Amino acid sequence: MKKYSPELISILLLFSGIIMEVMSIGWFQNSTLSFIWYFCAFLPVGLPVLKEAIECLCEKEFFTEYTLMSLAAFGAFYIGEYPEGVAVMLFYSIGERFQDAAVGKARSHISSLLDVRPDKASVLRQNIYTIVAPDTVLPGEEIEVKAGERVPLDGLLLTHSATFNTAALTGESIPRTYNYMETIPAGVIVTDKVIHMRVTKPYAESTLSRMLELVQNAAERKAPAELFIRKFARIYTPVVTALAVLIVLIPYLYSLITQDFNFIFNDWLYRALVFLVISCPCALVVSIPLGYFGGIGAASRQGILFKGGNYLDAITQINTVVFDKTGTLTEGVFRVQQIHPSETTEKELWEWIASLERQSNHPIAKAIVEEAEKRHYTFHKVEEVTEVTGMGLSGIINHHKILVGNIRLFASHSISYPPELQKIPEMTVLCAVDGKYKGYLLLADTPKKDAEKAIAGLKKLNITNIQILSGDKQAIVTNLAKQLGIEKAYGNLLPEGKVKHLEELKQQRNNRVAFIGDGLNDAPVLAMSDVGIAMGGLGSDAAIETADIVIQDDCPSKLITAIRIGKQTRRIVWQNISMAFGVKLIVLLLGAGGLATLWEAVFADVGVALLAIFNAMRNK
Repeated sequence: MKKYSPELISILLLFSGIIMEVMSIGWFQNSTLSFIWYFCAFLPVGLPVLKEAIECLCEKEFFTEYTLMSLAAFGAFYIGEYPEGVAVMLFYSIGERFQDAAVGKARSHISSLLDVRPDKASVLRQNIYTIVAPDTVLPGEEIEVKAGERVPLDGLLLTHSATFNTAALTGESIPRTYNYMETIPAGVIVTDKVIHMRVTKPYAESTLSRMLELVQNAAERKAPAELFIRKFARIYTPVVTALAVLIVLIPYLYSLITQDFNFIFNDWLYRALVFLVISCPCALVVSIPLGYFGGIGAASRQGILFKGGNYLDAITQINTVVFDKTGTLTEGVFRVQQIHPSETTEKELWEWIASLERQSNHPIAKAIVEEAEKRHYTFHKVEEVTEVTGMGLSGIINHHKILVGNIRLFASHSISYPPELQKIPEMTVLCAVDGKYKGYLLLADTPKKDAEKAIAGLKKLNITNIQILSGDKQAIVTNLAKQLGIEKAYGNLLPEGKVKHLEELKQQRNNRVAFIGDGLNDAPVLAMSDVGIAMGGLGSDAAIETADIVIQDDCPSKLITAIRIGKQTRRIVWQNISMAFGVKLIVLLLGAGGLATLWEAVFADVGVALLAIFNAMRNK
């Protein structure tokens, strides 16, 4: 609270007035002077509320918390309860201050994301690096980023390797190393060296800009509890206003019927004012949206982007989880898993295959060459290189004809090989020297480090219906499922096959299905599932746009974190609803019966609102 805030002025005037009243200061006993004193205490906090009430009335919104507070304050002044009239506005204003602070805290992570957007980029133009605004850099241009600076745009790393702090995007505190030609997302910080990148996306489509847009738009999609409370408040507020009128009107009518009942207007008006103050629905209207917004903020700090509060609710209901395979449960990159030499050494087999594959730009060839470089094998000079599309390569090394490729390449050259190779589901790269089989490399897409953790976490949450849908070979999908502990796995599926399978799952009404994928072909099933979850790092734009939730760092175990945050948010929201209704009901009954004063009503209303706000703020 600022030093000279309106609340501070009102507090000083109010409590000094109460002290003078208790001490029976002579001049303060004059009713006109005491009215002026308390009215001056009322103005700093009352005028903003009155202004809001008038604006609402002009827009034909008659039953708002501003109207209720204004009626209660004016009523208190009318019956001569000046301190209580000031207190109504003062503590309501203090409550609003706390609400604003809570909303500010909930938005703080989004604000910090806005702050990390770099406002400059060093781009190579005419062989000179020039500082420009990031939104003027075009895809294909080369940029330079120094150690300690944030990457302004998405791009491919042209430096051999570099380490980055990715906490702003993924919530991970451990630095991550990227290698040559890997995609670097905008917003990460270079930690160890000057790097060079080739820009792949314009500024408006960068990972960071897209992430910000998703989180900022999330507040617009309301959860069922939020929608219910908003509808409820529109009915609840006019009803309690009518009840407050009846609290005065019914005793008055009763006094006309019987002579034994002594109706005192000010007494019954006071009870109605207590009823009005405590009935103010601000604790519900503010704390529930704040609870969901806090959940969205907590998730974004973990690198999980919910596109709306409704999905925080939806993810708590899922009982069936369906995974795509490649890029979701696996790295999406083929790596050499095994080497099987025949009548030669591992070193010789590696060098023959890697030397020839170095002549190709195929992703499999790049994976083999990368592994050979890590193992520090020698690359021989290759002559007369010929590449046969879809089969492999041939060339001459030290006067020996080398063939490297798949089984079809060997068949086309009538080279014999062990028949058991045909039964291996994984990718094999065979090698022959001068027409004689010399062995093979086995390559496979490796499971992500936390894939097994994700499956185990789902089972702990009693989600046992876990499946894999993939376009890959059935044998490969089955092997991965066994490795991760998944009972149902379906391979050889085209996109329409995945859609048909999901339709069958959804035909069972008790199924609440979450689908997790990353590819363009996953967009249809992401859209039709109850909760669609996309991998945001390697995932396609179509998948990310279609999904309801985006996992920014591609870690499947973040699904467990998302469910935990969803459940905690839901628990907090319903705690607030129960607490607010319970306390208000008790004090409403006490107020109607004349057992609660306006002071108690004010403190109870503000107190409930503050408790609800603090409860909402603890979502982490």
